[in-house]
Amino acid sequence: MAKVSSFEKNAKRARLIKKYAKKRADLKVKIKDSKISDEERFAAVLELEALPKNSSKVRYRNRCRLTGRPRGNYRLFGLSRIAFRELASEGQIPGIVKSSW
Repeated sequence: MAKVSSFEKNAKRARLIKKYAKKRADLKVKIKDSKISDEERFAAVLELEALPKNSSKVRYRNRCRLTGRPRGNYRLFGLSRIAFRELASEGQIPGIVKSSW
């Protein structure tokens, strides 16, 4: 089980991403626009840098919903490979059947 602080940190990042998503997208469009002046573009870059670092999407970490494991996650189920295997073996995940041949 992961530490509670890592869950909270990731949850905080998710909130910040949601809060600043529109502003970040607008600034990025403004930065890439070649029609505006260099001064305006530079001002947009500075404004983007002033936003919290944790509001960037790349800082968010996919974690297992049960254990909090940060690696080996299946996005479709939101579980790590270990938790997925345990639940699938117990028959807890609908539609998943252990293969045999």
